[in-house]
Amino acid sequence: MCYAERMHPQRSLSRRHALQLGGLGLAGLSLPRLLAARENTAAPAPRADHCIILFLDGGPPHLDMWDMKPDAPAEIRGEFSPIPTSLPGYFMGEMLPRMAQHAHRSTVVRSMHHSVNNAHAAAVYCSLTGHDRGDATVAIGAASHDHPNIGAVFGQARPPATPIVPFVHLPYITKEGAGGPPQPGFFGGLMGRALDPLIVTRDPNAPDFSVPELTLVESVNERRFSTRDELLHSLDRQMQTATGARVAAQMTGFQHRALELLTSPATQQAFRIRDEQDSIRDRYGRNIYGQSVLLARRLIEAGTRLVTVSWAPDANATWDTHGGNFTKCREQLLPQLDAACASLIEDLVDRGLFDRTIIAVFGDFGRSPKINAAAGRDHWNWCYSLQLFGGGFKPGMIYGASDATGAYPARDPLLPGDMISTIYHALGIAHDGMIYDSTDRPHRLVPNGDVVPELLA
Repeated sequence: MCYAERMHPQRSLSRRHALQLGGLGLAGLSLPRLLAARENTAAPAPRADHCIILFLDGGPPHLDMWDMKPDAPAEIRGEFSPIPTSLPGYFMGEMLPRMAQHAHRSTVVRSMHHSVNNAHAAAVYCSLTGHDRGDATVAIGAASHDHPNIGAVFGQARPPATPIVPFVHLPYITKEGAGGPPQPGFFGGLMGRALDPLIVTRDPNAPDFSVPELTLVESVNERRFSTRDELLHSLDRQMQTATGARVAAQMTGFQHRALELLTSPATQQAFRIRDEQDSIRDRYGRNIYGQSVLLARRLIEAGTRLVTVSWAPDANATWDTHGGNFTKCREQLLPQLDAACASLIEDLVDRGLFDRTIIAVFGDFGRSPKINAAAGRDHWNWCYSLQLFGGGFKPGMIYGASDATGAYPARDPLLPGDMISTIYHALGIAHDGMIYDSTDRPHRLVPNGDVVPELLA
């Protein structure tokens, strides 16, 4: 509970407000030492100012999307046909016709792999942080010792120039199976709860969508809000004595930032998705994922550094297609992704934001080349694909290759740590810089992996 709440409990923000804004320091949680990359390694010149991660949680089928094998046996090639793209000689799955028309703007990697095949949580964590802790057979939840999400680091190392929340996650806190713990990799981890994202779990497609966590509760008017800010300033001096100048500055800096966001016009406007034209909302798709991607675009326009869109309420709900892979992909998954991703690309190009924004489309692993008895594809970590757009990545590039059945890399294999390192490099952050946990122990930002210069323009 913050100082203002202790002094005036009847005026406090609701507990839910405090929990949702905990990642912005409002809850007064302990803060670790800040990112020290600049102290250890020269930061690269940034190629991008923003990033949107469309995380296909559960594992998208690479053979039905990015790495078609039309000459393979039927039990491998599946039901979808390859279609030509805007990049001569490259074909994508027929269920992605709009994304195919932007292939010339994209970088496709077809040789990803890592060590995790059983547990989604461990694979999600590896894919999002580059920290491969090995396979697991049990549910692993998010923990304070996890390596941080890119958004936590990016928002802290390069704060937005405008008063806007730096890091947002929506529309689900994805669970490791229905009722399981939250998956790791989406949060601030060892850098502290103050660098968690603002988590929005309301459906942007709902007619009454709003984010009450970013509005003043009814009992707190502008005058009383100003009084609270003054109380925080007075607390600064007490914290200087009790904890030292550096810790006090970090703590109160995050608190003031959180309070500022509560009345920020940029934040308020970004979440007003109802202001978008109906035709634009229709293009993205009138579903929770399409409207979440549209909301991500609005946040990036307003200055937010990074938005993650987790495409599943739990690990088994959407892309984990052990059964009925082709029906699910045909009727729901791929058309929704195609509409949302293509619309995002088109809007960023039209608004002049594409070149400075990374759009990363990937999941925790791929799906098995051989179709199982339930017309599904199973987990497959030994080779999978991903696609990136904008933000300094080389347009019209196909990097790496899989073997004849899409089972193993045949050329230029990459690890998640390589991709995360390269994304950090494009964002102007040294991937081999040091971060410090709450006990001041140093950790390399990306534990294993290096920048892949060939992927960058």
